[in-house]
Amino acid sequence: METYTIKDIARELGISTSTVSRALRGSYEINPETKRLVMECAERLNYRPNPIALSLKGSASRAIGVILPQIANYFFSQAINGIEAIAYNRGYHVIIFQSQESYEREVANVQQSMSRKVDGLLMSLSSETSDVAHLQEVLDKNVPLVLFDRVSADLNVTKVVADNFGGAFAATEHLIQSGRRRIAHLTIQPWLSITQERLAGYRAALEKHGLEFDESLIRYGTFGPDEVGPMVDELMRHSAPPDAFFTASDRLAVGCLQALRQRNLHIPEDVSLIGFTNLNVADFLAPPLSTVVQPATEIGQVAAERLIDQIERKHRALPIETVKIPTELIVRSSTMTSSEVVKL
Repeated sequence: METYTIKDIARELGISTSTVSRALRGSYEINPETKRLVMECAERLNYRPNPIALSLKGSASRAIGVILPQIANYFFSQAINGIEAIAYNRGYHVIIFQSQESYEREVANVQQSMSRKVDGLLMSLSSETSDVAHLQEVLDKNVPLVLFDRVSADLNVTKVVADNFGGAFAATEHLIQSGRRRIAHLTIQPWLSITQERLAGYRAALEKHGLEFDESLIRYGTFGPDEVGPMVDELMRHSAPPDAFFTASDRLAVGCLQALRQRNLHIPEDVSLIGFTNLNVADFLAPPLSTVVQPATEIGQVAAERLIDQIERKHRALPIETVKIPTELIVRSSTMTSSEVVKL
């Protein structure tokens, strides 16, 4: 079905677009006969106003686009809470898109956001995204863009992230200090910023304590728990199998816990397990899971604040920078020594 605009109505009636616009709004400046002709023409052409266009004040839609991998991921659902809290208080609507970890869908999300005339974009990259040309196009159109969590060094934009290096360092050092020496690291796609930063923190902790980095203990995966079992099997068949697992995402943490239990490996007696995760049920797992917790709500709040600052202050906005927010190590039974577990 063809879409008609105010310009089509104006052309049909031989009047200006501003007159059509005022007539559709019922302005007292337009005489009743002109209003009637405009309304009849709009009905005949099946004209439907763009709700966002109607909300425009100047060139502002008062809408922010948020593109993220998956709302089902607890980290992102918390981040959305933070984003929406700030946006609501500042008078902005939030339009949420999910890439579902797909690069193609992410590109489509960006195009849809631009067609809806959002004032700015908040984004966390999909696991397939390494080429960010579609985001450079957004910047070339002077649309404000802020990245959070999964970011790209190829874009000159403000980025709001957790201290991934510090969190991974703390998790690995905790395992070493509890007596573990062969620490496997299950992580996600190697080109993602969070993967690189967490791997760097893991390596730095090993180096600090005089332990050799062993590439054979690293496994890269996606997000499905079904793939963790084969990873665990490969690692445990190693001539020097791991005595601890450090996972880099929610799903890898749960998948690893399930895989270890299915193989009758006791946690923490046989192997320790710690996850970079915001799971709200970590304390209720069996055993309770030690975690590195990211301040997801705060990340969302800061990202939204920085984006709105760019939208409203433009050239007077805060300078482009990477904002790092501290993580928190929470130690639970899954990484305690046998004596510590008994004391509990």
